[in-house]
Amino acid sequence: MVIKKTIIGFVRFVREQGIVGLAIGFILGTSINKVVTSLVNDLIQPGIGLLFGSSQGLVALQYKSLMYGKFIASLIDFGIIAAVVYFGFKGLKLDRLDVKKEDKK
Repeated sequence: MVIKKTIIGFVRFVREQGIVGLAIGFILGTSINKVVTSLVNDLIQPGIGLLFGSSQGLVALQYKSLMYGKFIASLIDFGIIAAVVYFGFKGLKLDRLDVKKEDKK
């Protein structure tokens, strides 16, 4: 009986604190990182680089020593990861796993 109460208390704690959403965010963020980085480095950067006349992609874009092409690539990378995590979270309806804390009066 004590074990059952402990497990129920633990599950309630996880749901109230939003730990499930946080864990999902970390897992998706780390697992999708290589795929999105490859997408940006191998497809998007060379395409944008060709628009600016560079065969090396965004990495070649710079002004003197300011390498703004790498920064733009990082922004694109972040945007894609954030969108994948957001739409995956909403699409799987994982936002419904968390519950509000009950006010104890």
